[in-house]
Amino acid sequence: MAGKANLLDYDREELEEVVRGLGEPRWRAAQLTRWLFQKGAASFDEMTDLPADLRSRLARDFTCGQPEIVAKRRSRDQTVKYLLGLADGQEIEAVWLAYRFGPTACVSSQAGCRMGCRICASGLLGRRRDLSAGEIYGQVLAMERDHGQKVTHVVLMGMGEPLDNFDAVVRFMGMLAAPCGHGLGFRRLTVSTCGLVPGIYRLRDLGRPVNLAVSLHAPDDELRNRLVPVNRAWPLAELMAACRAYAQATSRRVTFEYALLCGVNDAPAQARELADRVAGLLCHVNLIPWNAVEGLGFTPSAPPAVRRFQEILSGRGIPVTVRRRLGADIEGACGQLRLKSTERSPGGSAG
Repeated sequence: MAGKANLLDYDREELEEVVRGLGEPRWRAAQLTRWLFQKGAASFDEMTDLPADLRSRLARDFTCGQPEIVAKRRSRDQTVKYLLGLADGQEIEAVWLAYRFGPTACVSSQAGCRMGCRICASGLLGRRRDLSAGEIYGQVLAMERDHGQKVTHVVLMGMGEPLDNFDAVVRFMGMLAAPCGHGLGFRRLTVSTCGLVPGIYRLRDLGRPVNLAVSLHAPDDELRNRLVPVNRAWPLAELMAACRAYAQATSRRVTFEYALLCGVNDAPAQARELADRVAGLLCHVNLIPWNAVEGLGFTPSAPPAVRRFQEILSGRGIPVTVRRRLGADIEGACGQLRLKSTERSPGGSAG
């Protein structure tokens, strides 16, 4: 419902102003907050301990802000990819990941992306607009409602560059971590970036132990300039300095995401160069056999090349793992979110 204010964009103090403006006592804001951020109410009619007249007045001027589930696809590994519709007609994707340690919500921070990374499907759309904090939070709530289960972790690794929408992302994380929200500790939140160095320093200066994941994909500037164009503005020396500063300030190890592309960045010499690049940094390298995206022109590295790359890093003392490929059969894996029209199947689930 475009034109109505989204109450998921309001924090507790702002909700107190809303209820006071409606002539209601301040403590009504606590009830409203619980329904919105903890119980995940999708309509005011669900808020049964609020007076009917108050619910009617709220519905006149506000929405509960949850996006519409337009379609969903379920993977063989129980990953679920959602196509979500926003109030103004924009659409985004989000993913529910079923891990042993608990369900994880992978959410989008922008409709599209303007970073232009050559191995990522989201960049093919361009950036349509930033999402508000409430629109990011609404993705978590919509998926939880569909599953009847709360998430234990949230990663900002969906569509968009989170540090390109810094203020809304930080507000979202604060609302999610607040006791009146989900109460998730900052150590259970992960922000991904393709390398916006000023944003990394801004995130460091907040003093919150949020996990940082950096999409690296190349050990040298020449190759990274081609794969991740933002590297032309902030080359690897500057990016590594920012990552070291972040790790030192937060005591959180930085995860370097490295998508392996056959014949492009998977040679033994490149593994050794990567080991030199990250040596001495509190970090972890997450190798990702590239998830194929139609039209981008790359081929995933073969398993022997992946193992060889991993062994070289491990032999140099670099913590390294190969990421499990969750959701690849529904194009819900890393780098595959792109709003393909084939996902608009009647009834939603393809699983």
